[in-house]
Amino acid sequence: MEVKRLRKALTGYAFILPALVLFAVMGVYTVGYGLLLSFARWNGFSPHWTWVGVGNYLDVIYRDPNVAPYVRDAAVHTVVVMIAVPLLAVIAGLPIAIALNRIRLFRTTLRTVFFLPYVTTGIAIFYGWTYVLQPEGSLNFILRGLGLGTLAQPQGFLGNPNTALATLIVVMAWSSIPVAILLFLTGLQAIDPAVIDAATVDGATGFRMTSSVIWPLLRPITAAVILLNLRDALQGFQMFLLMTNGGPGGHTNVLGLEIYKQAFFKELRPTLGLASALGWLLFVVAIILAAINVRVLRSRT
Repeated sequence: MEVKRLRKALTGYAFILPALVLFAVMGVYTVGYGLLLSFARWNGFSPHWTWVGVGNYLDVIYRDPNVAPYVRDAAVHTVVVMIAVPLLAVIAGLPIAIALNRIRLFRTTLRTVFFLPYVTTGIAIFYGWTYVLQPEGSLNFILRGLGLGTLAQPQGFLGNPNTALATLIVVMAWSSIPVAILLFLTGLQAIDPAVIDAATVDGATGFRMTSSVIWPLLRPITAAVILLNLRDALQGFQMFLLMTNGGPGGHTNVLGLEIYKQAFFKELRPTLGLASALGWLLFVVAIILAAINVRVLRSRT
């Protein structure tokens, strides 16, 4: 009996061993390597590292005039994105979810339409929006056709420093709203209809119903939506890379993109260590935000 049990255990371990090895190589080793690199200077080619201790962290925070100003500007832009994108996702996602939950005609079709931005390939979406926002793109064409030429941007919405970041925030929120809708729909369908009926009998309708009955019951879902969008806003940079590459004049540079630039586009200086240090600072901030979000969620449930 013991031999049979041991054989089953060994068989189970044999099945999970490849996954453990892959995780150890691609996960633990990579994370550990990056942490060590954050305490060293290395350009990716020399055979040896130059250990600098916490020097990289001091450089990206304030000490290096060739790095710290760009990091500070990127941090400000990242904070703006982190505030605006979750806010837009909740403000737009909740009303749409409530409408989709109440509608009966073409419910499945409408849900599919609203979820398409999330399942469509990100690169295709980014390039499509870039075309729409060009100086001769669709948005300027529509504005001029409607007699709103004063709102059109001759240099494009991504080429104007005053509109570039706000435009990217809208595009990012547009791509994140479908997940918010899906999560809110899940929460709405879990609400006991008796609660809604009781509120209706008490005279709660429209905005009053949403603000005083529905939304408080969806606070855990709201916290999840905010956390997901905070993560994407803090760590994501693909859209900023493909659509503006941080331009014009650094007005759309964010921390994720700055890490990418420091790691791969600073050929004359050994900046892989700086990029790794900045990445670890970003990771610590993400952990702190997640802990705060969980704490707030627990205090309200």
